[in-house]
Amino acid sequence: MKQAIGFDAKRTALALAIAALLAGCGGGGGGGGSAAGTPVATAPAAPATGTGTGTTPVQAAVTFANVSVHDPDVSKFGETYYVFGSHLAAAKSADLMNWTKIADGVTDANPLFDKVTTALAETFAWAQVTDLWAPAVMRLDDGRYYMVYDACKGDSPRSAMGVAVADKPEGPYADKGVILKSGMWNETSPDGTVYDAQKHPNTVDPNLFKDAAGKLWMVYGSYSGGIFVMQMDPATSLPKPGQGYGKHLMGGNHARIEGAYVLYSPESKYYYLFTSWGGLAADGGYNLRVARATSPDGPYLDAAGRDMADVKADPAKPLFDDASIAPYGQKLMGNYQFAQASGETGAQVGYVSPGHNSARYDAATNQYFLVFHTRFPGQGEYHELRVHEMFINADGWPVAAPLRYVPLSKSATALAASVSAADAAGTYKFVNHGKDISAAIKASSTVTLAAGGAVAGGASGTWTHDGDNRVSLVLDGVTYSGVLSRQWNPNANAFTVTFSAQSKTGVSVWGVRTGA
Repeated sequence: MKQAIGFDAKRTALALAIAALLAGCGGGGGGGGSAAGTPVATAPAAPATGTGTGTTPVQAAVTFANVSVHDPDVSKFGETYYVFGSHLAAAKSADLMNWTKIADGVTDANPLFDKVTTALAETFAWAQVTDLWAPAVMRLDDGRYYMVYDACKGDSPRSAMGVAVADKPEGPYADKGVILKSGMWNETSPDGTVYDAQKHPNTVDPNLFKDAAGKLWMVYGSYSGGIFVMQMDPATSLPKPGQGYGKHLMGGNHARIEGAYVLYSPESKYYYLFTSWGGLAADGGYNLRVARATSPDGPYLDAAGRDMADVKADPAKPLFDDASIAPYGQKLMGNYQFAQASGETGAQVGYVSPGHNSARYDAATNQYFLVFHTRFPGQGEYHELRVHEMFINADGWPVAAPLRYVPLSKSATALAASVSAADAAGTYKFVNHGKDISAAIKASSTVTLAAGGAVAGGASGTWTHDGDNRVSLVLDGVTYSGVLSRQWNPNANAFTVTFSAQSKTGVSVWGVRTGA
């Protein structure tokens, strides 16, 4: 398994080769996070559990078991959550908080395949590398588990994507063969034309999803010609014939867009297309964005009504031109760090280059979850898996909770999910994620939501409680539609009120209430 720092150093050198080839392979092959001696970025330990005095119980410690799985694809099989990621890494959890790694590394010792180097020899021969990037795993109607795997050369979009099947989610998976290839220079591509890396896809980063009618689709792509979608045969897990590479949805001219994932919301009736923009390394400005459509194959639009199929890098500018694409899409999060408030302890909470997410809707609890990997301030290329709850705002857009997921059932005292206007009034640590693609870390400021509706401090304006945990904020002349919730603040060892809101220009703002 390639370690993170070594891999990114290699990618820096390869960027020159890519510029010459005009064929970026994207960032989907991020390195591992378990290098010996690498600092571990985990949540700060909470105080020890106590019995309290009188009738006030002491909050028990909330703990996490963290793992490093780059580019996690989440599924729930039975009562167990699974994530499958790059380099044939996988982990499982019963609660989205405590994870156990079950596989890692593209070696014949990996239990997900019987001798993977032999089983996927055709794929490795085409990609000219013995490694695997982000996969997709889904249980289809025949009760079996299908993995769409992929390998990429790394200095060009010479990639192969295939399908394997297993009787159990933990494998072993048996190969069914390669289904798509890219990077065939001066040769005919699957759509019948000569392969062109500026308009044709890099066949990596698959995501399998079903539409509202139960039809099976796959969305995929990284850098190069962008993100594509195609219909799949649910009986064979193979692409339906005659589609070529499928339909183009977003990106092109080597725009740094990858890690596509589609989630349908029965609440809003929209399909949400999540993607990661920028470079995956700690200095790459990786950030999560979303667009939406009323049909599984688009068109996917941002809140300004702009079709993401028109979002491409400017070919007249240097390779990997982020400035041309930064204004588009709804940015969910980028680099940030919350300062400590008075009385708080432990490491400051913050992320660097969060991205390549998957998402899940739990119909039983009516909850949405965002699952992704992230690096951390001051921790270099070390990365871990994180899970945040998501909500749908009044405008029909997903917003991500500012703090990692902990269920309210972990509270020592019963807490209602509902947040009243009186609960919401107070002082907050505040982050504005902006729209830029940058390595800069957004530091929190302090804002106060006064009971009378005024907002002051790091941002000024007004706020209103709209009922049903919804909140509207007008900050420095910009309107944000948001959701209030109670989230676990590890620095305060307590659940606290938070807000997450988004503007029609695609900017997200977060608040974490401090004090009593």
